[in-house]
Amino acid sequence: MSHSDDSPDPGQAQAPLIEHLIELRSRLMRAVVAILVIFLGLYAFANDIYGFVAEPLMALLPEGSQMIATEVASPFLAPFKLTLVVAVFIAVPYVLHQAWAFVAPGLYDNEKALALPILASSILLFYAGAAFAYYVVFPLLFQFFTQTGPENVAVMTDINAYLNFVLKLFFAFGVAFEIPIATFLLILSGATSVESLSKKRPYIILGCFVVGMLLTPPDVISQSLLAVPMYLLYEVGLLFGRLVRRKRDKDAAEQDEE
Repeated sequence: MSHSDDSPDPGQAQAPLIEHLIELRSRLMRAVVAILVIFLGLYAFANDIYGFVAEPLMALLPEGSQMIATEVASPFLAPFKLTLVVAVFIAVPYVLHQAWAFVAPGLYDNEKALALPILASSILLFYAGAAFAYYVVFPLLFQFFTQTGPENVAVMTDINAYLNFVLKLFFAFGVAFEIPIATFLLILSGATSVESLSKKRPYIILGCFVVGMLLTPPDVISQSLLAVPMYLLYEVGLLFGRLVRRKRDKDAAEQDEE
């Protein structure tokens, strides 16, 4: 028996997949090129960028103090690494735009209307978390560290160790500031409810301090500086969850009346 002409062609079935893979590769390449272009533009200012990031600590050290490099390549690698991280940091909106352009055609209109504000809010909150770490947390944290040591100990921080320390805090606070988005999405998806999350406040508070303990240095100040904003942002997520639920209930009631 001959095969029917209506049977699917394997080649035709694979064509859309290949097209998607080609598009994905194209958008990944654009993102990488954007990061490289920004990096090359910033590299001439690598030392200045490192000086800016080191300012919260240097401002608290005795006059004439300076950082040290305990490894041969550290004077080159530390600014290089920081400049690359800053390039990625600046390119995040464009990178996420490429990701959005790739997935947007497969979304419904109502999903697009909701996903775009969430994406933009996520970027702004991450930047806000990093700014909070630099302008609020670092001065308080470094003041505590530099004033609690023994008097006969000179503070001369290694540039690579300092960079790893501040990048960890930048990332920790940037991710922590995403809590309203995560809370909102959990409520929106129906995975949980506002009432259920409200009842779990004691556990949330405890969890915030545990996360603060794991992601920050072992001192109460830095842990609290991360845990308290995390909890407040959690309450912001609950607030937006309530607003969305009320709007949905109102729309459903209007539809029932019609």
